Amino acid sequence: MLSIRKAAVVWLFLAFERVLTAQIPLSSHAPCSDAEHDIGQWDLNEAPAVNTTGHLVFETANSLLQHWANTRHRIGHTIVPGTVPVGTLLYHGAITGPHMPAALEWVAVEPDHSMIFCRGSVETGCWHLTLRVTRPMKVLYFDGSGATKLPEGTMDTQDLVAWSEMKPEWLHNEEQRIKDLCKWGQKYGVNGFVRMEMNFEIMVCDFTSHMEVVSFLNLESPRLGKRSPTDLPQDPTTVHHAYEVMHSASWRERHPGETRIILDFSGLVSFYDTALVPSLVSRRVGLERWDHRVGGISSKDIERVKDRLAQALSRPPVTTSGIDWKTVLQVVVDRYASRLGMIQHLLNITLDDGPIFDRARQVQRQLRTVLEHHIVFAALPSNTTVTTDATNLWAAPIFRDCATSHMAFIAAHGTTMMPSEHLLLQAVRETTREICRVTTRMWASGMIAGVDSFYPPDQRPEADSLEALMGEWKEDITRLISWLDWNVWVTCRPACGFEEMCYLPTWPLGFPGPDDDKTPQRDSDPLWPDPNKGEWKRPQPKCIRRLEPYGF
Repeated sequence: MLSIRKAAVVWLFLAFERVLTAQIPLSSHAPCSDAEHDIGQWDLNEAPAVNTTGHLVFETANSLLQHWANTRHRIGHTIVPGTVPVGTLLYHGAITGPHMPAALEWVAVEPDHSMIFCRGSVETGCWHLTLRVTRPMKVLYFDGSGATKLPEGTMDTQDLVAWSEMKPEWLHNEEQRIKDLCKWGQKYGVNGFVRMEMNFEIMVCDFTSHMEVVSFLNLESPRLGKRSPTDLPQDPTTVHHAYEVMHSASWRERHPGETRIILDFSGLVSFYDTALVPSLVSRRVGLERWDHRVGGISSKDIERVKDRLAQALSRPPVTTSGIDWKTVLQVVVDRYASRLGMIQHLLNITLDDGPIFDRARQVQRQLRTVLEHHIVFAALPSNTTVTTDATNLWAAPIFRDCATSHMAFIAAHGTTMMPSEHLLLQAVRETTREICRVTTRMWASGMIAGVDSFYPPDQRPEADSLEALMGEWKEDITRLISWLDWNVWVTCRPACGFEEMCYLPTWPLGFPGPDDDKTPQRDSDPLWPDPNKGEWKRPQPKCIRRLEPYGF
C-alpha cells in the first residue's frame, strides 16, 4: 500500500513539473504576471467572495441602453457620459400648441413615444415637433428605468446628481428635477440627460444650441386620455397605439441597444464600484439584485461619485485608452451564453430521456467545447484515474489560460486607462474567472469519471456514480448562471407565436398614477399588472398579442 502511495506522489510531482516547465511556442496571449503564474492562485474550489461585485458591474455595463435589461432591473446603478451624434432625429409632442420649447423639455428617440404627449382636441388636433441634431450633443445617461415614477428607487441616481440626496417626496416633481440637473450639468457642458421610460428619452437643457427644426406638424390627436398615458381608455385604437409604443421599444431590447446615443465607457461611474462607494457594500448583504438600492449611500460617497463624474465630463477624449469596452463585454457574452445555456438544458432533462451515460457524454462534449482552445496538451494527465483531490494540479493551467485570455492584452494598457476602465477590466476578469473555474472543474470531473470521449475508460462507469456526477454538475451550472444573471437568458419559453411578442411589464402601462391607490380598481383592465404576481417588482417575460384582442 505504501509503495502505491509513493508511486502516486511521484506521478503527481512529475505531472506538476511537466505543467510548469512546458514550452508553448507562439503563445497567443501576453505573458502572465507573477501572481497569475502561481498555480496556487487558480484553485478550482475557490468560489467568489460573497461581497464581490465584478459580475454586477459586468452585466450592468453590458446592458446599457438596452430596453429589456433595464426594464427587468429598474433601479439604476450606473451613470455614463455620452454623445448624441449629428444628424440624429429627435421628437417632441407639444401639449400647449405650436410653440418651440425655449428650454428644459423632453424629447423622445422614437415618434411612437412622443406621440403620447401630442395632445389636443378632436377639433384642433395636436402639434408634433421633429428635430435634427446639428452638432454633437453632450449627455449623461442614467441606467435602469430612470423615468419610472415608482417609489422603489428608480430615480435615486438622478436625485444624487441634482440634489446630493434622495428626495422621495419629489418623485413626481419633474420640473424641479430637470431644472436642477441642467444647472449642475451646465458647468461641464452637458446639454441633456438620457433616461428610459417606455422607450428612451432625453431631458434637454437648451433647444437652441444643438438642434434645428425639421418639421412642426399639426396632426390628428391620438386621444390617449386626459390625465396621463396611464389612464388609457378601453378602445382597440388606443390600446393598439400603446402596444406600438412597446413594439418600437422592442427594437432596442438587446445588444446593441439604442445606437443613436454613443456612450463613453471610459467615464462610466458604477455604484457597484466598492472602492468608490464602499458604504453600499453592507447594505447589499443577503439581498437579491432586485432589491439593491442606492439609498443609504453615505454623504462622503455621494461627493466622491460627483467628483468622478466631474472628472469624466471635464477631461479631453484623447486621454482615454481607445479600448472598445462595449465590444469587449459583448464578446464574453457571445462566447459563453448559448453554450452555458445548452449545458443547463442538458442537465435538466429527466432520467427517462435516454441512457445517463450518453447524456453525461453530451454534457462533457459541451464543456470540452467551451474549453478546447485552453486545454494545454502539457497539462493533461497521462493517467485519467487521478483522484479529485489532485485535479487542481493538472487542471489549474487550463483554468488559468481560460480566465486570463480575454484580458491579457488589454491589461497591457494599464498606464493609459482611466479609473472606470480599470473597474471594467476587473469586472471582466472576475466574471470570466468564475465561468472558467466552474466549467474547468466540471470538465475535469468528467475526465475523472470516465465520460470524456477523448479518453474512454477501460470500463463504463456505474449508473450511481454518473447520477452523482450529473447532480453535482447541475448544482454547479445552476449556481453559475444564477450568479451571472445575464439578461440574455431571460426570454419567453416556449417562444412566442408570430402574432405575439415577448414582453416585460413596463411602466407606466397599467401602473397606478400619482393619484391612484396602490391596488387596482379596474380588474378588467388588460394593461394592469397583478401585484399578487410580483410584476411590479420582479418583471417576468410573457407573450402578449400584437393583434386584437390585446392584453398586457
